Amino acid sequence: MEIKALRVVFMGTPEFAVASLEAIHHTPHRLVGVVTVPDKPSGRGQLLTSSAVKKYAVEQQLPVLQPDKLKNPDFLQQLALWEADIFVVVAFRMLPAEVWKMPPLKTINLHGSLLPQYRGAAPINHVIMNGETETGVTTFFIDEAIDTGKIVFSEKMNIGSDEDAGSLHDRMKVVGAELVVKTLNAIATGNINPLPQEQVSLPEENRLKAAPKIHPADCVIDWNNAATDIFNKIRGLSPYPAAITHLKHENGTLRTLKIYKAKPADKDFAAVAAGTITLSENKKQCFIAAKDAWMELLELQIDGKKRMKADEFLRGFDISAYNITD
Repeated sequence: MEIKALRVVFMGTPEFAVASLEAIHHTPHRLVGVVTVPDKPSGRGQLLTSSAVKKYAVEQQLPVLQPDKLKNPDFLQQLALWEADIFVVVAFRMLPAEVWKMPPLKTINLHGSLLPQYRGAAPINHVIMNGETETGVTTFFIDEAIDTGKIVFSEKMNIGSDEDAGSLHDRMKVVGAELVVKTLNAIATGNINPLPQEQVSLPEENRLKAAPKIHPADCVIDWNNAATDIFNKIRGLSPYPAAITHLKHENGTLRTLKIYKAKPADKDFAAVAAGTITLSENKKQCFIAAKDAWMELLELQIDGKKRMKADEFLRGFDISAYNITD
């Protein structure tokens, strides 16, 4: 069946969204415009920086709109002038009804989970933090509530036993881009049967798991937790925003330690206080006690320094002179 080329407006911000934008650009569908966030000051010099989506759009000479407010009448008028058949949203902002209802074929969104599970801003982080072994991507039609619209397609993905959020992100953006194109093609041919999320079967516990935005307090490790839970938290927050623990020196100096990679250690564990720090005899390995096992720290970053492997880090930082304050 011949696929009708749709007029598409793409809305997105980060690098994750660029994969989908590029995939659409390489199809017969016509990208008539791109919507992204305004340029923002960044770095020490506070220079205005464009989003990853804008950078790609400019390189490809695609029209770009960067509204401060999505209900701004001027923006809505300019958006309407593009006469899109459909809007595609990947990692953008919550849209008002004036926007998502505008195109005749409505607005589809790519979400980084198997909906209805893990609705929210940080599904990739939360699935790993919760120790899940499977996740996926979903395309759905946007409606009034966040991430609740009818599902068009979903694609399952396995999660590696030691995979972190960065690795899953990079794999997911590719699978997601393919699903976006599949969704556009199906909509163009009328070959879809959208499924209300209420009809999706849930696990035995019949419980929906959420994926809210990650706040700084969510990144702090509680060493009173089980080693497996800490391992999952570190993976789920790596490389961004990163799990942290706070250190206090014998002289009172406070430091923040980011932990990008760690693992439960094959090391005898006795009754020791959670948060106890110890080093190997050769001082090339660092261990912190969880509730039930030692965690070996593998990749670290102290505030003001670069990310390092543990042996390199320990050559320049005497962590044994610190205690954990969390």
